[in-house]
Order: sequence, then structure tokens, then C-alpha cells
Amino acid sequence: MNPIAETKTWLEKAVIGLNLCPFAKAVHTRQQIHWVLSEARDTASLLDDLVRELEFLAAARPEAIDTTIIVHPHVLGDFLDFNDFLEAAEDTLDGMGLDGSLQVASFHPAYQFAGTEPDDISNFSNRSPYPTLHLLREASIDRAVAAMPDAERIYERNIETLEALGHPGWQRIMAG
Repeated sequence: MNPIAETKTWLEKAVIGLNLCPFAKAVHTRQQIHWVLSEARDTASLLDDLVRELEFLAAARPEAIDTTIIVHPHVLGDFLDFNDFLEAAEDTLDGMGLDGSLQVASFHPAYQFAGTEPDDISNFSNRSPYPTLHLLREASIDRAVAAMPDAERIYERNIETLEALGHPGWQRIMAG
């Protein structure tokens, strides 16, 4: 399998299959996700890819391309380095004048929320097969949240879902 195919499988099985993001199914079904495989081998090249994709998404018609997923398997394999890079990604977004219009979400094979242990199952809500940057439109998020009465509970529901599933259940889903 290739990194994009593996990430699409993760999206379908985990993110959509477990309803970790109730907004993902619609854009996936309507094929409004722009998938990008970055060949970057260093952070400077990854920032170049990020700039190009932020420009692309900002210029694209939302009904055609609503979100972009950049999979970058060759750089930032270490989660702490990846986490540090997110500050540069946010600075880039701000510097381009896109803050408030687009945002960057992050996924990583070793994702760890602050205050959790590395093997805490709650971390798996953001564990993708490869380091991944997800570019989202703020307007799309606002519309989706407004249409969902208890959107603020998504994080809590994800933890409940993952805790009920446990590590063996997660492994079965990802293997199946």
C-alpha cells in the first residue's frame, strides 16, 4: 500500500467508521478532499508544500475542494519534532493572512495529547498511519458545528468510544 491509500483506509475505518469526526463522511463521500503526498525530506521543503497547498485551498471553490490532507511520510516522524513544527505551520498560516479563513489540524502515528501517557487509547483519535497535516476551511467548520447540536462533546464521545473499544478493538478495526 502507499501512504495515501493507507491514510484513506484509516480515514474510512477509524475517523468515519468510529465517527471520530462526524464531519468527515460528507466531504469524503462527495470527494471534496484534496489528497497530497509530500515528498519533503526536511521541514523547509514541507513548509514549501504547506504554503502551496494553503494557496491552492484558499483559491479553490469550496464545493469542489473543501479540505486538504497532506501526508508527509519522510519528515517529522518524531512526534515532538512534529509538534514543534505545528508552531511554524501556524506562523505560516498567519503570515499568509489566512488565519480565520483556514486552519491546520494535525495527525501523527505517535500523537499524544498533553497530560496523557503514550499508550493512552484517547491518543488514537489523532493517530494516523503517517505524519499528516489537515487543512480545513473555518467557514465549513462553522457550518458543520452549527448543524450539530452537541458539537462540543465530540472530544468526550471520542474518548468514550475509544475506551469502550480498547487497544484490542482498535487493532481489530485497523487490521480488518
